[in-house]
Amino acid sequence: MLQLTRLTSDQVDAQRVAAFTLPVLRSGPLLPLKPLQGLANPVAVAVDAPWPWELLDDCRRLFGVEVQPVYLPREAILIALNQAFDMASASAEQMMEDLGIDELSREIEEVGDLLESEDDAPVIRLVNTLLSQALKERASDIHIEPFESRVLVRFRVDGVLHTIVHPPKAVQAALTSRIKVMAGLDIAEKRHPQDGRFRVKIAGREVDVRVSLLPTAYGERVVMRLLDRGAKMLTLAELGMSPAQLQTMQEVIGLPHGIVLVTGPTGSGKSTTLYAALMQVDRINRNVMTIEDPIEYQIEGVGQMQVQPKIGVSFAAGLRSILRQDPDIVMIGEIRDLETAEIAIQASLTGHLVFATLHTNDALSAIVRLQDMGVEPYLVASSLTMVQAQRLVRRLCPHCCTPRHPTADDWRLLESNPEDYAHVEQVYAAVGCDHCMGTGYIGRVAIYEITRISDAMRNLIHDGKGLPAMRRLARAEAMVTLRHDGARHVANGVTTIDEVLRVSLEDMLVVEV
Repeated sequence: MLQLTRLTSDQVDAQRVAAFTLPVLRSGPLLPLKPLQGLANPVAVAVDAPWPWELLDDCRRLFGVEVQPVYLPREAILIALNQAFDMASASAEQMMEDLGIDELSREIEEVGDLLESEDDAPVIRLVNTLLSQALKERASDIHIEPFESRVLVRFRVDGVLHTIVHPPKAVQAALTSRIKVMAGLDIAEKRHPQDGRFRVKIAGREVDVRVSLLPTAYGERVVMRLLDRGAKMLTLAELGMSPAQLQTMQEVIGLPHGIVLVTGPTGSGKSTTLYAALMQVDRINRNVMTIEDPIEYQIEGVGQMQVQPKIGVSFAAGLRSILRQDPDIVMIGEIRDLETAEIAIQASLTGHLVFATLHTNDALSAIVRLQDMGVEPYLVASSLTMVQAQRLVRRLCPHCCTPRHPTADDWRLLESNPEDYAHVEQVYAAVGCDHCMGTGYIGRVAIYEITRISDAMRNLIHDGKGLPAMRRLARAEAMVTLRHDGARHVANGVTTIDEVLRVSLEDMLVVEV
């Protein structure tokens, strides 16, 4: 039996793969290949043992030539098939061009009950295409926005929205209804906001989709957040922290008690950081529990609880129940109110290590935010051990970035000493090409602002001193700001000065007094 030790994408015969449907090929499994060196037959097909003789006969009849079976493990064949069909899937724009706007509108109008419609109904194909294209292009969200005479579909990629397609206005109602059906929502309800979720499998990858619908003047606006369950969780070492930041984080998560706050706006990677921290703690000898909304990733050895406001399970109520489960480490998805904040602080003061997120612009603002909620300053001072702010900056596209010589003013903009970067001869600017959707960037990396709460800082918090006084002390203690931390990524050619300034713009509005 001939065997393949490895398979590359350029060995797959995409034209012959397209002659079958994915379910047929996966039933074998069977994968048509390009001619292999040393084989007499013109067509080779990768198969697993036992060989699918009926499918091999179908190949012979369809291709009109003899085929040569080559052994490849089942898992490798299925992965290659998923990749082949994923690459071959059309974009939403191409689908509408192929159908034609008039034809698409007419066919959608002819579809009655979406629950009774066939899988090849145009609206179903359009939704499936949007989901597939979004996953392929690494989108985190799909926005479907209705206007007076048109509908706009946009993808959020690397934190920035991009227009993808303009479906005809006649498609709007059917498109929204189809998504409601998938999310188990009320199709007839169009006056109230609705939230739901569903799970789909795209090219072998399981994707959780959270759906939010909001009534507007021209119809319901739909936002779908995509969570690829097959994505690899990052470790602390892979987050992009500097050696000093990584050491601080590792020291803090090894403490027996206290509160560690991770702050930043929505979509800044806070949950990713906390998951990475939970992956590193001792989950064998310590009881680790979380309360989240939603549970984004399942972690082995961690008890994870979902917030369910409809049945009274809020963050505060869930946290109370968790504390009766004898935990050592607790992760709170978000501190939203005084009740949750007070329970978290009491937990830290009674011997628990608490991780939590908070929505603030910088690290030290989290302290003021807790006090604004109504937490007493002495409780904040005695419980808080570290506050971290973070942002995600886009990585430069390696295919189109162009070098330029940095100036002293460039480093000053990033709150850095030009002498520290005198050895850097070039930085890069984003240009844009086909690989990066014309943006100049592919992927993202985090920048951090970490404040370890010192005794001097505790005294300021306890005495109720304001944010300017705390900022002055933090800078005197050599705190690295978000913009300063971004300078190392600029120096290493990872991102651009403009990108670091874009995500840290609010820092420019801070006035020291």
